[in-house]
Amino acid sequence: MFIPIKNKKVYQHVIEQIQNMIMKGTLKKGDKLPSERDLVEQLRVSRTSIREALRALEIIGFVESRHGEGNFISGNMDSSFFEPLSVMFMLNEGKPENILELRMIIEVEAAGIAAQKIKEEDIEQLQRLMEEFRQAQNEIDRAKIDKALHYKIAQITENYLIVNLLNAIGSLMELFIKDARRMILKEEEKKEMLMDQHLKICEAIIEKDSKKAVIAMKKHLQTINEAMKNYKYQQSSNILDDF
Repeated sequence: MFIPIKNKKVYQHVIEQIQNMIMKGTLKKGDKLPSERDLVEQLRVSRTSIREALRALEIIGFVESRHGEGNFISGNMDSSFFEPLSVMFMLNEGKPENILELRMIIEVEAAGIAAQKIKEEDIEQLQRLMEEFRQAQNEIDRAKIDKALHYKIAQITENYLIVNLLNAIGSLMELFIKDARRMILKEEEKKEMLMDQHLKICEAIIEKDSKKAVIAMKKHLQTINEAMKNYKYQQSSNILDDF
């Protein structure tokens, strides 16, 4: 099952083997890993190296440790993109503009793909969210529905990479951009404008008009990006409801 290790940086080779087994399907979500003792014997490395590797895999979301049960391949890897992406962002002294540019690239194309792949059940869910958006009585509810619409569009693409990358981008925004939504919505007319933009995006996707959906999403994100240009960004651990 495992290959004995002889090279330097032992724990990195342990990580690589486990990741390769996940990629090949040998290890699947929810599978239990061998005990530390068994891994030591199979890989012929020290227990310290095994523990370092397992800890690293736990940090990036590939492995979860359950007290009294052992180590398992994570059943929820939705957050596994966030840790390495956030570390890379910080190490390279990234700017919030970088996050917004990445979002533009991902979500504009995702809207076009969603228009091509949307199914009847998706149409019903989008229509329900649109109606909830129209009926929302306060900004907290609108923000939640706003976020749900964007993630629903990503899910309609049936591309788990798009969904997980959007999750990671959203987490980066929550971590590094403070109170952005409140700043953008200081003007009453912008509330109506943003709601109207969301409805147009959804209508285009429901109509299965890929070109129209791309244009609508691009216009929406350009509105956000323009509004953010004059905003004073600051690093924060506070939660930001996404757009």
